[in-house]
Amino acid sequence: MEQNLSLEQLRVIGALLEKETTTPDQYPLSLNALTLACNQKSNREPVMALSEAEVQDVLQQLQNLRLVTEAPMSGRVVRYQHRFCNTPFGGLQLSEQQRAIICLLFLRGPQTPGELRTRSQRLANFASVQQVEQSLNELAEHATGALVVKLEREPGKRESRYAHLFSAEQPLAVASESPVSPVTETDLQAQIDQLRAELVALTQRVQDLESEAH
Repeated sequence: MEQNLSLEQLRVIGALLEKETTTPDQYPLSLNALTLACNQKSNREPVMALSEAEVQDVLQQLQNLRLVTEAPMSGRVVRYQHRFCNTPFGGLQLSEQQRAIICLLFLRGPQTPGELRTRSQRLANFASVQQVEQSLNELAEHATGALVVKLEREPGKRESRYAHLFSAEQPLAVASESPVSPVTETDLQAQIDQLRAELVALTQRVQDLESEAH
């Protein structure tokens, strides 16, 4: 699924996904409630300070992308709901666990399987970290295309983090399939010496060919 969403768009979608599960009696969300959800100081990385006008602009962008829509009127206040996944209008279908992972990655950026399990308690149930990893593998091999990617392990960390693939605004250092050995000064000097030897041999070969030609 090809999308290149901004951090603000991801925050709005993530907030709608979260509140749909954690506070279903308040969902769909009013503009005020959605702004408060986007600017929460807990469970958000980075913390934002979006105004209602800015959130309204983002909502319009997402409506143009058919990822958000106004809910049927049930009062004077306009409310908003996502069309991001698991709706009759969108093609992206996720399990409860997959949906929880994507929601957390939208709200808090790249995270390890252990962090995702700890932070997902209100969104979905994972019996173990291995179950989180299974869901991550499913998202990486999703029928619509890869939705997450495994990043290089940070120095001093035991687990690699995973990132979603719905935005180009986050720096990604993707984990390689096999470990890459660091190039030492000795290795570099050996490569230089080899190149010099090859250049000498090539120069001599050219000179020999010129001599044969005359």
